[in-house]
Amino acid sequence: MNWSMYTADRTTHLKIVVVGLFAALLIAVIGIAATQLNLGTDVMTAKGPQIYKAGQPVVLTVREGTTIR
Repeated sequence: MNWSMYTADRTTHLKIVVVGLFAALLIAVIGIAATQLNLGTDVMTAKGPQIYKAGQPVVLTVREGTTIR
């Protein structure tokens, strides 16, 4: 049982390095697989925002309760 990194022996440090390398490798593999499977939006076929033209003006009124002045 090594409670501190200062007093940890060589095998404990090696275990920490191996776990860190494994986690980094796993994240890299998931990232590469995601780009290969095209899980995101394809930049070349992406469409821009929709453009809407303004029509006739519309008046909306809402009366909720009474106004106290």
